[in-house]
Amino acid sequence: MAALSVPQKLEILADAAKYDASCASSGTKKRDSASGRKGGLGSTEGMGICHAYAPDGRCISLLKILLTNSCIFDCHYCINRRSSDVRRARFTVQEVVDLTLNFYRRNYIEGLFLSSGIIRSSDYTMEQLVQVARTLREEHDFRGYIHLKTIPDADPDLSHQAGLYADRLSINVELPTAQGLQRLAPEKNASRIEGAMAGMRSAMEDMGDARRKYRNAPRFAPAGQSTQMIVGADGADDRAIIRRARSLYDRHALRRVYYSAFSPIPSPSSVLPLKRPPLLREHRLYQSDWMMRFYGFSADDLEAATDPDSGCLPLDIDPKLAWALRHRGMFPVDVNRAPREALLRVPGLGVKAVDRILASRRLRRLRLDDVARLTTSITKLRPFLIASDWRPVHLTDRIDLKRSLGPAPSQLELFA
Repeated sequence: MAALSVPQKLEILADAAKYDASCASSGTKKRDSASGRKGGLGSTEGMGICHAYAPDGRCISLLKILLTNSCIFDCHYCINRRSSDVRRARFTVQEVVDLTLNFYRRNYIEGLFLSSGIIRSSDYTMEQLVQVARTLREEHDFRGYIHLKTIPDADPDLSHQAGLYADRLSINVELPTAQGLQRLAPEKNASRIEGAMAGMRSAMEDMGDARRKYRNAPRFAPAGQSTQMIVGADGADDRAIIRRARSLYDRHALRRVYYSAFSPIPSPSSVLPLKRPPLLREHRLYQSDWMMRFYGFSADDLEAATDPDSGCLPLDIDPKLAWALRHRGMFPVDVNRAPREALLRVPGLGVKAVDRILASRRLRRLRLDDVARLTTSITKLRPFLIASDWRPVHLTDRIDLKRSLGPAPSQLELFA
């Protein structure tokens, strides 16, 4: 490998990291330099190279890089696989530490997202990742956010050390099904990946118990763990993806499952599809994920919203509207009487809007105009709600209801 300057390495390894979607920085403990040792550096707070967004809307800037894009594995879908014809580069531990500190001092970033290809062995690579985090925390008292990608095949003790220094850990399940993983990444094993995730959850729970008993017990990955699935590289439909996501949430208490639409890569493997799935499919999966996590929908509910033939969520309407159209007997619901769980299932009503409705109806009976003031749009709500001055009558049962609530038709451009 020819000698490369640090800026050249950064150009290669920052570009190689763009395929990893799971870099949100929300959920960790708030820290700043004032709460550290004298001369502490960094913060997990403030406004913000990669931008992630916290649930409260804050923009968090992260230095998102790979330690190296060299890899001994040959996963078909990965641009950094062993047989791929890409330019290779590798940072030293000290180079990553210096980059992180220098970028922070220039107010470019508030944290680090670090992943890597597998070099020499899983244990050796994991040791390098842990050494970066350890150096930042112990030698420089870095108080900013650190997210490390852990390696399932690495020694569990190394993963445990990573959790003592990082805010969030993530292990990618890569593909929705074990069959797809065996076909496209034969050197990876689904059971080992899930075993590593289970071990991570156990360590978080044990350290959480220790914190409750002993105030000075160390924190372990306070922002939890996450994972990522590639969508469209194999034949898995949305039903399989939703079922897998629900299973991962239940068994491993994940903070997030990320979905990444497969993107054709240079020098692609012959077993991969020739074109990417619609990006809107990725968006619909994120919407369904949100419905499971915050709206009380089960995996069975979301499967009922998929197309019976393709097994995928409709692209022209959102999953909540698709579910409601197939369960019209549950609507309309009375905005003045319905419980929170029923209101959350109304298309067009978000969590904040439902909370506003519940607070307002304690003071007065709500009219349709009142609901309109508490939400962003009343158009989608009208067929599914009853207010003190509004009853949809036969509107909910209209045959063309989907067409009336879907996106308006638009003229195609001749030279698009």
